[in-house]
Amino acid sequence: MRVMVIIKATKESEDGVMPDEDLLAQMGGFDEDLVNAGVLMSGDGLKPSSHGKRVKFSNGEKSVIDGPFENTQSLVSGFWIWKVESMDEAVEWVRRCPDPMPGGQAEIEIRPFYEMEDFGEELTPELRAQEDRLRSEIERQFGS
Repeated sequence: MRVMVIIKATKESEDGVMPDEDLLAQMGGFDEDLVNAGVLMSGDGLKPSSHGKRVKFSNGEKSVIDGPFENTQSLVSGFWIWKVESMDEAVEWVRRCPDPMPGGQAEIEIRPFYEMEDFGEELTPELRAQEDRLRSEIERQFGS
């Protein structure tokens, strides 16, 4: 199963506080463990929401909202995409993670991805073929 491991933002991450050398080394070691175990598929940190934009959809209208955004607890400061056998395995990996945020307050959320079989009959053979074709093209373009 694939999961997205979401590192929630904090006041410090929204203020642009960067990790120190020690935290970078600890996280690098953790990422190395994930890679060596065949778990890590992708991951990155995100700049504060002051660098972002939101597009709001309402009754066919779209409006752009500039960051920063309110409610720090609902914001994401980084993510990993992991391939694990179970949610329990993902939790065990997160338990091994160094505290990812300066200031000692961090929260990590784990969310499973939908897989093709989750869509049932609505995913017709034609739609499945389209999805397979698109994934192949993305892999060709980006080598991921």
